[in-house]
Amino acid sequence: MLVSAARGEKIVMPQRNPANLVKDAGRFLSAGDRLSRSGLSLRHMRMIVALDDHGRVSAAAQVMNISQPAASRIIAEMEAALDVKLCERLPRGIQLTPYGKALAKRARSILLEMREADREISELKAGKGGSVFLGSVTAPAIELAVPAIREIRRLHPRIEITMQVETSTVLARELVASRHDFIIARIPDDLNPRLFEARVIGIEKACLIVRRGHPLMQGGETVGLDRTAAYDWVFQSGGSPLRQAIEANFLNRNLELPERILNTSSLLLTLVMVAQSDAIAPVSVQVARFIQSAEGLSGAIDIVPTEFDIEVRPYSLITVRNRVLSPAARTLYDLILRQVG
Repeated sequence: MLVSAARGEKIVMPQRNPANLVKDAGRFLSAGDRLSRSGLSLRHMRMIVALDDHGRVSAAAQVMNISQPAASRIIAEMEAALDVKLCERLPRGIQLTPYGKALAKRARSILLEMREADREISELKAGKGGSVFLGSVTAPAIELAVPAIREIRRLHPRIEITMQVETSTVLARELVASRHDFIIARIPDDLNPRLFEARVIGIEKACLIVRRGHPLMQGGETVGLDRTAAYDWVFQSGGSPLRQAIEANFLNRNLELPERILNTSSLLLTLVMVAQSDAIAPVSVQVARFIQSAEGLSGAIDIVPTEFDIEVRPYSLITVRNRVLSPAARTLYDLILRQVG
């Protein structure tokens, strides 16, 4: 390149190799630019999420409906595009590296946004349609979610609702993993509350249920907690708020905790054990009344008249912070709030 200098002199500037110019420009691309130019596709996003969920290449391949060699090729493509190792082979399955975990976290958000885009387009095409993924602990599922679902079915019959009833620990992780739009539960102690937006909507009251004709029900007297320890108990897992409330009642009265325990999160198994043995089970008052009542299951159980109350930590309507609800999910969310009054 020639440029003019003083006195009309010409100075020759060195020529730059075009290949070097391209190479130098690449150095100034941000990490985000490099990733966007890497050629990764939604297929790659689904694969890394499947690996994170299942921990096996074979299981991830089955979820994606492809062969295991094809799954291995997709993994190799991702590692070549990013120039990092995404997973480590173990004797049984695989484990994501820190790079793989970082990609899986972002991939979930990308897939969620694509799912939301698909739902919004479908809703726009079909009118008041769409789908909602809801999770709830048992008591508000009966008291709040079911009436709201009946109402939304009346108003918008084309909205499809998927509901999971589980413990708060399970539901919160499903929410973070983008498998639910929102949940009615409690934020577990081991998760960062800043991940969520929560609105307290109720306090769960619980009771003890036994089979009809149970020895504790003889005489119609109020039952002290000390009389229950000799029987089998059916509990949720150790970290559940309901179990913690029961155990606190024992400890506050300087009583030994029950030793004969069956742990299960299944309400069906709980009812079977209570109906077919002398076992005692703590459940929400709403569940017990539904099982007892003629409008419910007309079940052959009794609520033990106790000399103490059982109150569990308040439950909340919980969403992931900064995650926008779809129109259908917002409709159900608002109907549940209306049930609260």
